[in-house]
Amino acid sequence: MAPPPSTQWLLQIVWLLLLAIPIACVAWTVTHEEVFREPREYCAERSRNARSLPARKFFYLFTCEYCFSHYVTAFFLILTRYRLLLDDWRGYLIAFFALVAIANVYMSSFGRLRQEVKSEKLEAEKKEKELGEPAVVPATSLAAAARPAEGAVRERRELARTSKD
Repeated sequence: MAPPPSTQWLLQIVWLLLLAIPIACVAWTVTHEEVFREPREYCAERSRNARSLPARKFFYLFTCEYCFSHYVTAFFLILTRYRLLLDDWRGYLIAFFALVAIANVYMSSFGRLRQEVKSEKLEAEKKEKELGEPAVVPATSLAAAARPAEGAVRERRELARTSKD
């Protein structure tokens, strides 16, 4: 499927919103997730201790989701030939910055959501320790949606019984 021409602006907006999703996923995964921890730690160390400024900046790119999203966006623009508003080189330029902006909105939203879920989980664990009984995590959190609180409580009780024996 070819990218939409500049005359189909609504379809271009849909492409913009959809194309930013894999850009955000790739940039977030490389810069935050455990699967890339070792290379990211190496790059972080090199970005602090490299002798030359270009080397420090190059290695920093792999630790910053905003910076890395520019390179991922360039890759996806080459892959899809997506242009925004104009059908020439200016369309690529506009698409480049628009995709980076939308991808970073997605990553910021995801980061806040993860932080909120982690905060709710910590509050529930704190209440559980204070009250001496299992606390129920609100259903608004992803953890509760993925694993109901009752099942988790039962598992903890069974684990406690088996460890005492």
